[in-house]
Amino acid sequence: MVTSLFTSEKYKEHITGYGFPESPKRLEAIINHLVSTGLIDELDVVEPSRKNKLICKLVHDEEYITRVRQACELGASLVDTADNPISKNSYDTALLAVGGITEAVDRVFTGKANNAMALLRPPGHHAERGMAMGFCLFNNVAIAARYAQQNYNVEKVAIIDFDVHHGNGTQHLFESDPTVMYISLHQYPFYPGSGSADEIGSGKAKNTTVNYPLNAGVGDDTFIDIFNNSLSDKVLKYNPDLIIVSAGFDAHINDPIGGLSVTTKGFYNVSKTIINLADEVCDGKVISSLEGGYNLQALAESVAMHLRALKGKTL
Repeated sequence: MVTSLFTSEKYKEHITGYGFPESPKRLEAIINHLVSTGLIDELDVVEPSRKNKLICKLVHDEEYITRVRQACELGASLVDTADNPISKNSYDTALLAVGGITEAVDRVFTGKANNAMALLRPPGHHAERGMAMGFCLFNNVAIAARYAQQNYNVEKVAIIDFDVHHGNGTQHLFESDPTVMYISLHQYPFYPGSGSADEIGSGKAKNTTVNYPLNAGVGDDTFIDIFNNSLSDKVLKYNPDLIIVSAGFDAHINDPIGGLSVTTKGFYNVSKTIINLADEVCDGKVISSLEGGYNLQALAESVAMHLRALKGKTL
């Protein structure tokens, strides 16, 4: 079982400022943990390359892409809203993040890996077609879905998002498109305010948007039950050619921002369910992209559990 890990020291060049939760320290903590446990030696570690804006145009307006670039070049401290701090290298770093996730798609579809994770920043699932939001500049998983469809004759993609926050950007990009199923488990009501159970998509895409809004305090039992039953049934029925994971770990019980109570072992269990689903419907093709998670120890340990599941390792 070959699991590729796409990451780069250059992801640290997106500087968000002192005390901001989405910081370079997140990737440092993860990599240090993977090294100390020896797990990194079992992974196919790949340095991604920066992509140009054309790939971002698969899901984003050109005017928006230009606005992000110009804001960084002009030395602005944020783009669009106060929860999107930027630095001079943020645009290039975001394009490198897009490189990580799209090259992960290449790696899997050319048979060089069974599955892959893009350990990247900035994250992406809040980014709308024409607006930055919630620490996110470009919507990495949405771009990856369109990239797979464009380059590898992929007909249907299922995106599974278990970040504590609803992925408003991803949902809005695909809610009228039946070729992409978006499934989210998230705390509700909570930022960004979307993700109620009655948001199910529209037109021919009705029922390809699936939301599982969860009350604060919900933990492993409910999380795992949804994955093993309702979510699995929907993915099996949809029968995608690829599963992409918005892998946010801020539903962890120790996360300082989220209010759910999922444990590190819980993340392993749901990750294992995703792998089992992929084995059944799409020859194991899973591409995972880092989203949230802000307790450094919990994040590092949870990512390691996610990677263990991707590798097919037991606890």
